[in-house]
Amino acid sequence: MSFTGSFTLIRAGAVALAATLVLGAVAPATARDQTGAIVGGLAAGVVGGVVGSALINGANNPPPPPPPEYRPRRVLVEEPEPVVIRERRGPICHYERRKEWLGDGEFTYRRVEVCE
Repeated sequence: MSFTGSFTLIRAGAVALAATLVLGAVAPATARDQTGAIVGGLAAGVVGGVVGSALINGANNPPPPPPPEYRPRRVLVEEPEPVVIRERRGPICHYERRKEWLGDGEFTYRRVEVCE
């Protein structure tokens, strides 16, 4: 037969208390020798230790709360925007500055429209 740890502790405390009471009853204390105070203090310490450890070991801790329910997160799926490729309607034109030679070392710049 196996006992749990707290039951054995209470049982040991009860045995210690009984032994203390027996010793106190066998040798009645007088006011001069103060053995009654020592035995009484010892008994109070044993009883306090047994009761305190029984309270600490026997305290039932409440079970932890259950984990929260699993709720999947909402996912926003965005549709890709359609890509529209437009055909060119006509040539693209722009102006450029080009060098125009006037003679053997002289030149000027002229704006010229270039279409691609």
